[in-house]
Amino acid sequence: MFKKILIANRGEIACRVIKSARKMGIKTVAVYSDADKDALHVKMADEAIHIGPPPAAESYIVIDKILDAIKQSGAQAVHPGYGFLSENPKFAVALKKAKVAFIGPPVGAIEAMGDKIASKKLAAKAGVSTVPGHMGLIKDAREAVKISNEIGYPVMIKASAGGGGKGMRIAWNDEEAREGFQSSKNEAKSSFGDDRIFIEKFVTQPRHIEIQVLGDTHGNCIYLGERECSIQRRNQKVIEEAPSPFLDEATRKAMGEQAVALASAVDYCSAGTVEFIVDGDRNFYFLEMNTRLQVEHPVTELITGIDLVEQMIRVAAGEKLKIKQGDVKLNGWAIESRLYAEDPYRNFLPSIGRLTRYRPPAEGEVANGCIVRNDTGVCEGGEISMFYDPMIAKLCSWGPDRAAAIGTMRDALNGFEVEGIGHNLPFLSAVMDHDRFQSGNITTAFIEEEYPEGFGGVTLSEERRVQLAAAVGGLNMITQLRRTRISGTIANHKRWVSDKWVAVIDSDHMPLTLAKVRYEGAEVTIAGKAHDVVTSWRPGQSLAEVYVDGEMLTLKVAKTHTGYRIRWCGANLDVKVITLKQAEFLLLMPEKIAPDTSKFLLCPMPGLVVSIAVSEGDEVQEGQALASVEAMKMENILRAEKKSKIVKINATAGDSLALDDVIMEFE
Repeated sequence: MFKKILIANRGEIACRVIKSARKMGIKTVAVYSDADKDALHVKMADEAIHIGPPPAAESYIVIDKILDAIKQSGAQAVHPGYGFLSENPKFAVALKKAKVAFIGPPVGAIEAMGDKIASKKLAAKAGVSTVPGHMGLIKDAREAVKISNEIGYPVMIKASAGGGGKGMRIAWNDEEAREGFQSSKNEAKSSFGDDRIFIEKFVTQPRHIEIQVLGDTHGNCIYLGERECSIQRRNQKVIEEAPSPFLDEATRKAMGEQAVALASAVDYCSAGTVEFIVDGDRNFYFLEMNTRLQVEHPVTELITGIDLVEQMIRVAAGEKLKIKQGDVKLNGWAIESRLYAEDPYRNFLPSIGRLTRYRPPAEGEVANGCIVRNDTGVCEGGEISMFYDPMIAKLCSWGPDRAAAIGTMRDALNGFEVEGIGHNLPFLSAVMDHDRFQSGNITTAFIEEEYPEGFGGVTLSEERRVQLAAAVGGLNMITQLRRTRISGTIANHKRWVSDKWVAVIDSDHMPLTLAKVRYEGAEVTIAGKAHDVVTSWRPGQSLAEVYVDGEMLTLKVAKTHTGYRIRWCGANLDVKVITLKQAEFLLLMPEKIAPDTSKFLLCPMPGLVVSIAVSEGDEVQEGQALASVEAMKMENILRAEKKSKIVKINATAGDSLALDDVIMEFE
């Protein structure tokens, strides 16, 4: 077995590999760029080596710099994680020449499966069902439009060397095919250094289901069940679960056997994933094979009890798999929610900044024997950079069944504290409470169908609003009681605390009457019904566990001038708790009108201007492309919201912009 391995990656996956290596008694070496000098993976590793400037193209994906780090450290093997060099055959060849083990599949398998065109041809030859499409490379936008028409819209434009949602666009017409081709090509070149593009038929109402395979160098290969990854935005997964709520045992077996057949056809060893698109009739089509560890591997580990990183290391060391296909049992249900530094209220655009507060929920066994796991690569005070993927953490839950896993995830999300940056916790919470998700009736179009105008936040049901009002009434009473005990109060002249208040949630005024007041809570009456409120919360604490009629509510709490900012179940609310007289005055206050920004194109996130598609004086139509901005390895096309005339352009290609910088002005 290896004594020391180097992790050629960063963030949560580097931390994840370090944990398994440490468990196996193996020392670890981290590599880091200037932007990551204080990163968590650097602190966790036994040693760390600097490899260059922040851009990945100048550090993490420079093979010579990784080889130099290996030489400096004396590492015997390299785990590439995912992304970066994980599926780069040149890297695997370089390691072989340096007589350093690659903790991954053989070069031939990476080459065969890494090229999406070649892999589809190989899959068809191996008897795997494939999606119709054009398997040749596309040279320019004109050819992309021609081929798209031959296949028939909608089509998926994809980077041959792509992965992780990068270099992918769906086109429904000629204009989108033309734009999508160029954007995919740009993203592919930026992310992978390979801008080859191909096109295939886009299966409507699809479910994204993948099979985890595991092979060794002795000819053994097994599958470890499936993962459903249908909740996606920009073709990148957001929520995954194992097993799939859609598959039956016969389909699972057929998909697993085809995945193993494909892996065996390329002499695959190590962990890998065969991805399929599945239609409403459970017909499945090969999508691609990822010759690496997947981001969502924890859900498979939770339902099988198999440490995939450990198995990868053992296979790379030449050990034979001790697990047979008959040994693989799927136990319970697991869900993974990817916490991203992105703003769900702005179409999930990336966010950067400092994590002024980062408090994940406690890991391990929780109520009813369920489990919470959090794979992360950040810590409080850390910086979320524009140079890398915006993922902060992967929050996972396990339960004996799907409902228990969802409930555990809901509670864990409610207790996850993140401040300082935009993040998608509200959206993740909204999905957990969504009827369609809870029923398992999901497709990759879930976000577009359920939030066609974009995610606008969560509106609590009337029942939950009453629960929240009761809970906040209890918190406010504890705050008022604390004030009566301020040092220096004159004996027998303590402040009187009213038992009548008004909770204002949005514009809804809810009168509260409190009785049985105590430091652990009160009886709060709303609309004639009494609610028993119990909590151990004290003023100043940012997280409150409040029991309302026996049901626990986990609230994120921040004191405001007139009440509390409460975040719960995806809702972000300014809840006022005021006196009866203040409530009368509040009704007389005029509404604040938001400033009109309709005459400006604002930069929706910090990023780099890739191109400006128009000129001053141009008449533009609704939906017309105006500019392209790149951030966190994704290129975003900004479009006109209505017909207008451009009077001024304030930015040029190559400019670095901050959030809400004015790119151009309209008449």
